[in-house]
Amino acid sequence: MRYVIAFFLPFLSLMTQGKIISGVFCLLLQLTIIGWIPAFIWALTSLNSMYEDRRTKKIVDAIQSSQQQRDRLY
Repeated sequence: MRYVIAFFLPFLSLMTQGKIISGVFCLLLQLTIIGWIPAFIWALTSLNSMYEDRRTKKIVDAIQSSQQQRDRLY
């Protein structure tokens, strides 16, 4: 669903990620036909970065959890 929003309304995609100022700049960029393509790419890149950060956080949490369990055993 977020990818559909990023395609049609790139500024809204950025704003839903909590990047309000970037969303406003993206809206200004999106207002031109030529600027819509860079705005879409910007929103897509930002969205992928958000999902990548979530995956990385899960991995780090899993590693820390396993280290804590290992430390309790020894």
